[in-house]
Amino acid sequence: MNIIAAVLVFGLIVLVHEFGHFLLAKLNGIGVVEFSIGMGPRLLSWQRGETKYSLKILPFGGSCMMLGEDEKDADPKAFNNKSVWARISVVFAGPAFNFILAFFFAVIIVMNIGYQKFQISDVTEGSPAAEAGLQAGDVITRVNSRKITAYEDIQVYMLANPGETLRIQYRRPVGDGTDYETGETVLTPEYSETEGRYLMGVTFTSQYVKAESLSELVYYSAYQVKYCVTSTFDSLKMLFTRQVQVDEAVAGPVRIVAMIGENVEESREIGISVMLLTLCYWSLILSASLGIMNLLPIPALDGGRLVFLIIEAIRGKGIDQEKEGMVHMAGLLILMALMVFVLFNDIRSLF
Repeated sequence: MNIIAAVLVFGLIVLVHEFGHFLLAKLNGIGVVEFSIGMGPRLLSWQRGETKYSLKILPFGGSCMMLGEDEKDADPKAFNNKSVWARISVVFAGPAFNFILAFFFAVIIVMNIGYQKFQISDVTEGSPAAEAGLQAGDVITRVNSRKITAYEDIQVYMLANPGETLRIQYRRPVGDGTDYETGETVLTPEYSETEGRYLMGVTFTSQYVKAESLSELVYYSAYQVKYCVTSTFDSLKMLFTRQVQVDEAVAGPVRIVAMIGENVEESREIGISVMLLTLCYWSLILSASLGIMNLLPIPALDGGRLVFLIIEAIRGKGIDQEKEGMVHMAGLLILMALMVFVLFNDIRSLF
């Protein structure tokens, strides 16, 4: 049951991503040769019009094969015969639909759980926070250039920027607490040998509050997606600056399925509604992360293809199709090697 739930989450995210490409291709009059979910041999397929629809044996992946996408074709329905802006819209649609799906799940979560309100509940004596003048009851609203909506924002930022001096903006309640004053201070977190990370010296308390209006629902749902996006960028930064090792930071489908299954099992013991919200939360994270990862300017990914299309839009003519194809092939080989490495680490981590 747990594995099936995890596979369904993956399948839905991939389906929506590929459907984004498919829908914009059809709207732009581009012929779609095959629309498939999964990888490897076909389990079943059927033909409808010009398009073959396929379900393949491995549920991790999918494709939307368009006419004339990687080779020259005289057919007016061929991908490369359409305007550069039409092609950009088709390529961008996959990640865009992932963000839309992530927002949909965020709405479900915020409607049922609410959004987080937090404040400082305690300041450790002699800590950087105490020396900077922060007090219990303060609400941190910004750290350097990053707007803060939940205390996890601060934790993720400090993990990605260890030891960095923080310019903190905050709100402080005055009088009976219905009004507040704003302030700004600067502090440098101290490294804790016990915790193994940098700390400001504060404790936070939080509670979840139901959204009281449509605007609040939209705002805090969008924030959930934004949080996933910024966390993905922070994780990539930590990876490239070697703050974490690749085998620790990068989880492939096998490990993710195992983690989802474990969370589903734990939440199911509490109740079906909690289990469903857990699946929504994982779907939100994975869908937003897939959208970001696909927009990275890496050959063979949507982001890599967008780079070539943007260059074409600026220059007024495209790069030689054969040369572009070679670049994407090289990128694909590198990605496949990375997938094998990640899969190996996934399997090793299970034993």
